[in-house]
Amino acid sequence: MSARPAAGSPTATAAVSSGSQAGAAGLEDAVDLPVDGIQNGTVALVDGQLNAQRDAPVGGQAVLEGVMMRGVSNWAVAVRKPTAEQLSEGEFSPEQAARGEVEVSTFPLDSAMRRHRVLRLPIVRGVVALGGSMAIGFRALEISANAQLPVEDEEEAQAIPRGVWAGTIVVALALAIVLFFLIPVGLTSLIKRQLGSSVLFWLVEGVLRTSLFLGYMLLLSRVGDLRRVFEYHGAEHKTISCFEAGLPLTPANAKRFSRLHPRCGTSFLLVVMIVAIFVFAPIGLPAWYWLLATRVLGVPVIAGISFELIKFAGRNRNRPWVRAVMWPGLKLQLLTTREPDLDQLEVAIAALEAVLELETPGELSAADLVGVEVVA
Repeated sequence: MSARPAAGSPTATAAVSSGSQAGAAGLEDAVDLPVDGIQNGTVALVDGQLNAQRDAPVGGQAVLEGVMMRGVSNWAVAVRKPTAEQLSEGEFSPEQAARGEVEVSTFPLDSAMRRHRVLRLPIVRGVVALGGSMAIGFRALEISANAQLPVEDEEEAQAIPRGVWAGTIVVALALAIVLFFLIPVGLTSLIKRQLGSSVLFWLVEGVLRTSLFLGYMLLLSRVGDLRRVFEYHGAEHKTISCFEAGLPLTPANAKRFSRLHPRCGTSFLLVVMIVAIFVFAPIGLPAWYWLLATRVLGVPVIAGISFELIKFAGRNRNRPWVRAVMWPGLKLQLLTTREPDLDQLEVAIAALEAVLELETPGELSAADLVGVEVVA
């Protein structure tokens, strides 16, 4: 099935492969780039790869041997399951698991922003959307992990209380706040007297925080076990960009797009580090306990502002100054994405098509999109 182009996007002008057997599909089956697509800004060629120039209310996340995609009112997880023969044999590599069938699960998405007008306010909506995205993300990870187990083990895994997953989210948030907010301000406080200036204090703290974050991302990119997750991350980006460009969703078409996306969560995290510098600057140099308290209480404000900036960048990605500002975040995605193969793109497309079966983002009204915030 080919996805419907987004509203206002040109229809592809050449025939494409059906993509039913992604591994056998060659890139020669990719649709020829429509000339009018470049002229009206639908796509752009950057470093030999296509980049969509329009934004659509779809996002996603890489999971274990799969991809989660979300739209306005639905989300779906597509996972490549091991074959019965592999499960009976016991040990198998992720590459071998890629030969298995694709299992797709869909779920309704009921945003609290639709029910409460106050949650639609700028900055506030970003905090609410991030909380919802984290909940969906951990649920998607649970589904993908269970899909890699034999049936009897999978049933036991699904019996894990939801409280365990909620606790995992809380612990992850707490560790992030300690590592990227409390440790930087604590270390900078040790030399507060030598600095003798609130301006120098928040500059040093900001540089330290950003350096810790970049070092963490660099270490993460070197973890071998995450390589295939990063490949599925690239598949998610390419698939979303293919849809935003209005081209038919086939692995061959998606392959031609860049694996970098302006609304990526990696870019969002870098924006968080930069925004934090300016949010904390007016606070000055209060007592140490106030410094720690502001770093914790300021996290939702920073996240909300950063979310608005990322969404703005996604909607205005064709403006030169926006591309220049977002360039560092895009380059940072080189650490958290890898080039996917056609089989992985097939999985990402299956997830997005499951969402598109239930809704058409390009045809939604303004009322439908109230409060919708999606990061790719």
